[in-house]
Amino acid sequence: MDLLINIDVPDLDAAEALYRRAFGLTPGRRFGHAARELLGAQAPIYLLLADAGSEGTAAQPRHYQRHWTPIHLDVVVPDLDVALRTAESAGLRAETTIRDAAWGRIVTLHDPWGHGWCLLQFTGRGYDEIAS
Repeated sequence: MDLLINIDVPDLDAAEALYRRAFGLTPGRRFGHAARELLGAQAPIYLLLADAGSEGTAAQPRHYQRHWTPIHLDVVVPDLDVALRTAESAGLRAETTIRDAAWGRIVTLHDPWGHGWCLLQFTGRGYDEIAS
Protein backbone atom coordinates (compact mmCIF):
# COMPACT_ATOMS: atom_id res chain seq x y z
CA MET A 1 0.00 0.00 0.00
CA ASP A 2 1.22 3.49 -0.82
CA LEU A 3 0.17 6.45 1.28
CA LEU A 4 -0.39 9.92 -0.17
CA ILE A 5 -0.95 12.96 2.03
CA ASN A 6 -3.39 15.63 0.80
CA ILE A 7 -3.66 19.00 2.51
CA ASP A 8 -6.35 21.49 1.54
CA VAL A 9 -5.14 25.10 1.58
CA PRO A 10 -6.61 28.37 0.28
CA ASP A 11 -3.28 29.62 -1.14
CA LEU A 12 -0.94 27.20 -2.93
CA ASP A 13 2.00 29.63 -3.16
CA ALA A 14 1.90 30.48 0.54
CA ALA A 15 1.47 26.86 1.62
CA GLU A 16 4.27 25.61 -0.59
CA ALA A 17 6.63 28.30 0.72
CA LEU A 18 5.71 27.63 4.35
CA TYR A 19 6.06 23.83 4.20
CA ARG A 20 9.31 24.06 2.24
CA ARG A 21 10.83 26.43 4.84
CA ALA A 22 9.40 24.63 7.87
CA PHE A 23 10.14 21.04 6.87
CA GLY A 24 12.76 21.19 4.12
CA LEU A 25 10.43 19.76 1.46
CA THR A 26 11.17 20.20 -2.23
CA PRO A 27 8.75 20.96 -5.06
CA GLY A 28 7.59 18.12 -7.23
CA ARG A 29 5.03 18.17 -10.01
CA ARG A 30 2.28 20.72 -10.56
CA PHE A 31 -1.18 19.61 -11.53
CA GLY A 32 -2.86 22.52 -13.24
CA HIS A 33 -3.81 25.51 -11.13
CA ALA A 34 -5.24 23.56 -8.20
CA ALA A 35 -2.63 21.06 -6.95
CA ARG A 36 1.08 20.78 -6.22
CA GLU A 37 3.32 18.00 -5.03
CA LEU A 38 5.96 18.34 -2.31
CA LEU A 39 8.67 15.73 -1.87
CA GLY A 40 11.14 14.87 0.85
CA ALA A 41 8.93 13.07 3.37
CA GLN A 42 8.30 9.32 3.46
CA ALA A 43 5.11 9.94 1.49
CA PRO A 44 4.48 12.66 -1.09
CA ILE A 45 2.44 15.61 0.13
CA TYR A 46 -0.13 17.12 -2.23
CA LEU A 47 -1.32 20.65 -1.65
CA LEU A 48 -4.85 21.06 -2.98
CA LEU A 49 -6.51 24.38 -3.61
CA ALA A 50 -9.29 23.97 -1.06
CA ASP A 51 -12.22 25.59 -2.82
CA ALA A 52 -11.38 24.28 -6.29
CA GLY A 53 -13.22 20.97 -5.79
CA SER A 54 -12.40 17.96 -7.94
CA GLU A 55 -13.46 19.70 -11.14
CA GLY A 56 -12.47 23.29 -10.39
CA THR A 57 -15.73 24.37 -8.78
CA ALA A 58 -16.18 24.86 -5.06
CA ALA A 59 -18.07 21.97 -3.52
CA GLN A 60 -18.36 23.73 -0.17
CA PRO A 61 -16.40 26.74 1.12
CA ARG A 62 -13.71 25.89 3.67
CA HIS A 63 -13.18 27.74 6.92
CA TYR A 64 -9.71 28.06 8.36
CA GLN A 65 -10.14 28.72 12.04
CA ARG A 66 -8.07 26.43 14.26
CA HIS A 67 -9.35 22.86 14.29
CA TRP A 68 -8.23 19.33 15.00
CA THR A 69 -9.38 16.57 12.77
CA PRO A 70 -9.19 12.87 13.62
CA ILE A 71 -5.95 12.86 11.59
CA HIS A 72 -2.94 15.14 12.04
CA LEU A 73 0.67 14.91 10.91
CA ASP A 74 3.69 14.14 13.09
CA VAL A 75 7.10 15.20 11.83
CA VAL A 76 9.98 13.29 13.44
CA VAL A 77 13.08 15.45 13.76
CA PRO A 78 16.60 14.88 15.12
CA ASP A 79 16.67 18.14 17.16
CA LEU A 80 13.32 19.43 18.41
CA ASP A 81 14.60 22.83 19.52
CA VAL A 82 16.08 23.60 16.09
CA ALA A 83 13.02 22.21 14.27
CA LEU A 84 10.65 24.30 16.39
CA ARG A 85 12.59 27.50 15.70
CA THR A 86 12.60 26.68 11.97
CA ALA A 87 8.87 25.89 11.90
CA GLU A 88 7.97 29.06 13.82
CA SER A 89 10.15 31.25 11.60
CA ALA A 90 8.38 29.71 8.57
CA GLY A 91 4.95 30.66 9.95
CA LEU A 92 3.70 27.81 12.13
CA ARG A 93 2.61 28.63 15.69
CA ALA A 94 3.39 26.55 18.75
CA GLU A 95 0.34 25.69 20.84
CA THR A 96 2.23 24.07 23.70
CA THR A 97 5.68 24.17 25.19
CA ILE A 98 8.01 21.28 24.47
CA ARG A 99 6.99 18.35 26.64
CA ASP A 100 9.10 15.36 27.68
CA ALA A 101 7.74 11.83 27.47
CA ALA A 102 9.20 8.38 28.13
CA TRP A 103 9.78 7.99 24.37
CA GLY A 104 11.14 11.48 23.63
CA ARG A 105 9.95 15.07 23.26
CA ILE A 106 6.94 16.68 21.55
CA VAL A 107 5.46 20.07 20.72
CA THR A 108 2.15 20.77 18.96
CA LEU A 109 1.72 23.52 16.37
CA HIS A 110 -0.74 24.77 13.79
CA ASP A 111 -0.31 26.39 10.42
CA PRO A 112 -2.14 29.51 9.18
CA TRP A 113 -4.94 27.32 7.78
CA GLY A 114 -5.76 25.54 11.03
CA HIS A 115 -4.01 22.22 10.33
CA GLY A 116 -2.48 20.53 13.36
CA TRP A 117 1.15 19.42 13.33
CA CYS A 118 3.34 17.76 15.94
CA LEU A 119 7.12 17.81 16.01
CA LEU A 120 8.60 14.74 17.69
CA GLN A 121 12.14 13.93 18.76
CA PHE A 122 12.65 10.31 19.75
CA THR A 123 15.13 9.56 22.53
CA GLY A 124 16.36 6.25 23.88
CA ARG A 125 14.44 3.52 22.08
CA GLY A 126 11.65 5.86 20.92
CA TYR A 127 8.19 4.30 21.04
CA ASP A 128 9.76 0.98 22.05
CA GLU A 129 10.17 2.58 25.49
CA ILE A 130 6.39 2.36 25.98
CA ALA A 131 5.41 -0.55 23.71
CA SER A 132 4.22 -3.74 25.36
